[in-house]
Amino acid sequence: MTKHLFVLSLDALGAKDLEDLSELPAIKSLIDRGVHVKEVSTIYPSLTYPAHTSIITGHYPLAHGIINNTKIQPEKSSPDWHWYKRDIQVPTLYDLAKAKGYKTAAFLWPVAAQSGIDYNIAEIFPNRFWLNQVMVSLWASSPFFLLDMNRKYGHLRDGIKQPNLDAFLVEAVTDTIRSKKPGLLLAHFVDMDSMRHEFGVESDEAKAALKRHDERVGKIIEATKEAGIYPDTTFAILGDHYQIDVHTAIRLNVRFLEEGYLEANQEQEIKRYHVYAKSCDGSSYIYVKDKTLKQPVYELLKSIPEIEHVYTSAEIINLGADPDADFMVEGKPGYYFIEDAAGPFLEKITDEKIGEPNFYKAVHGYHPDKSDYKTTLIFAGPEIKQGEMLDSARLIDEAPTFARILGFDMKNTEGEILHEIFKEKRE
Repeated sequence: MTKHLFVLSLDALGAKDLEDLSELPAIKSLIDRGVHVKEVSTIYPSLTYPAHTSIITGHYPLAHGIINNTKIQPEKSSPDWHWYKRDIQVPTLYDLAKAKGYKTAAFLWPVAAQSGIDYNIAEIFPNRFWLNQVMVSLWASSPFFLLDMNRKYGHLRDGIKQPNLDAFLVEAVTDTIRSKKPGLLLAHFVDMDSMRHEFGVESDEAKAALKRHDERVGKIIEATKEAGIYPDTTFAILGDHYQIDVHTAIRLNVRFLEEGYLEANQEQEIKRYHVYAKSCDGSSYIYVKDKTLKQPVYELLKSIPEIEHVYTSAEIINLGADPDADFMVEGKPGYYFIEDAAGPFLEKITDEKIGEPNFYKAVHGYHPDKSDYKTTLIFAGPEIKQGEMLDSARLIDEAPTFARILGFDMKNTEGEILHEIFKEKRE
């Protein structure tokens, strides 16, 4: 039984990224001595916070409660994110591991602020003018641990800019491995996701970020050897979603404002709504307060040529997304959704716009069955088969499999244990 499980999330890692391993020696070493699950289906909507919560609960958003990155707060220019663990409605892997006596550590793991993890650097940022990064991070994290890591490695950071933040993070992770030897470690690296948003899916910048990720994985493997725990450590390298290049933003709330479904002030800030589009980037929830408007809203959505599909409430529930949404829309390839009501209904993405809020070269949030959109997963450790490959799995299968690696079961998860990865089949 493994004594240490280290889960390394490389945000926006796609199955396509590992088709050529010639410049990824550390990741290749784990694939060679472990099991590579080539294609993993993410959840809907395929956003970072819902996905990472599925990774550590084994449930779809419908069950675990994190149905979007941000909350429904149309009156706020910058809605609050689901930073805090209290928003999760089902048991988590780290809670169960801690109850079993494992020492836990987490580094920028989404929805883990104030989680009770032993050594925690929470992913959070100041979302109101009266807050600052130091204040919110100390409040959300393990404060003395965070202060110690900042004292040692804070010079590597530049706010939340990448790749600086991940450069800081990997030093904090390796230091913690050497000094604390946690039983369960969760780390979330965002370098490649950021580069894809800014420069595109297959940009040189994204490819360089993947190489940096490989170097970080190599440092973490080396740290386990320095700590003397390498033989007892299982590594899991995974992605949460992939990305798709985009060229045009859709503002559905502009159309709803024109139809009289929204009320806004002179600055077109939303003050009240009967119908509201809550963006998930590549998709968007539609909430209809006045149910007499459902049919005309449905017909309006069906008439918009840039929308590929309109899901009804029954279909949304079947997909494991928000049961309170009346509709969910999926953009055609190249299109994504912005939820503000100021600006044109359709806006082309220009190089000059990149860097402004909500303007990207590539996004995610799409249906998990979108073409060439799968993520991927690697296991390597003492009880894992060597040099084998599985064709497919689901993101929700990861949590119960992690629990089995640590020697306990997660009860009643929607995901299933990937028994095929183990040297000896365990029931």
